[in-house]
Amino acid sequence: MYNKTIAIVNQKGGVGKTTTAVNVAAALAAAGKQVLLIDMDPQANATSSFQIEPNNGQNTSYEMLMGMTPATECIKTTQIPGLEIIPSTRDLAAAEIELVSQPERELWLKERWNLISSQRKYDYIMIDCPPSNGLLSVNSLVTAQTVLIPIQCEYYALEGLAQLVRTVDRVKNRLNPQLELEGILMTMYDGRNSLNRRIVDEVQHYFGDDVFQTIIPRNVKLSEAPSFKMPGILYDFTCSGAVAYMKLAREILERSNERTKEYPRTRVG
Repeated sequence: MYNKTIAIVNQKGGVGKTTTAVNVAAALAAAGKQVLLIDMDPQANATSSFQIEPNNGQNTSYEMLMGMTPATECIKTTQIPGLEIIPSTRDLAAAEIELVSQPERELWLKERWNLISSQRKYDYIMIDCPPSNGLLSVNSLVTAQTVLIPIQCEYYALEGLAQLVRTVDRVKNRLNPQLELEGILMTMYDGRNSLNRRIVDEVQHYFGDDVFQTIIPRNVKLSEAPSFKMPGILYDFTCSGAVAYMKLAREILERSNERTKEYPRTRVG
């Protein structure tokens, strides 16, 4: 079994980052993979999407990151077979301040991840990052093997994308030479909107094969699902949004297979 760790990141909020993390993790588990989702966002929206509402002081990503609790003791099951989660709480916001004065502050999550990968067998570890370029996101990028960047189909998203790519390059050059781009995902797409179509064309033209073929449509069911504390693919697997995320999961699996052929990964366990 192989571990592949994917950080889902965008410093801009409201682009479908957590929706993507939750639904891709669920879709990969539905495809028979063993998946761990690490919620590194203090807003804890990914956590609440799986009927988990940890109280302060419980074993969460905050206690894991700060070394208070072993990572393996923070893992909780979800209602989806094959999918586990390390939940988050608002306490995690304090980690940004607490880490500032610590040595090797960018490497704390990677040290905890090494414990997870050596003791538990997962095909995929997904990290839902906060909407910022702070230490929580940097720790996630240092830990990950690849980066999945969701961007909304609007003009300002292009400006944010350029900034984010520069951040990823800096982390790759200074802290994580193995970091690669998993792909850029266009979200909240409305084919009736000429601006949406033009933005997709521009991103595909500039980034080429780095852009996923799958495009996530703007979909009411995806928006409703969190209020029922479940991923969109569980809330209504027939809706266009759920179908798109299942298609995206297949695309990720295909890309993983191709990369494994070219660059065999270290076997774990």
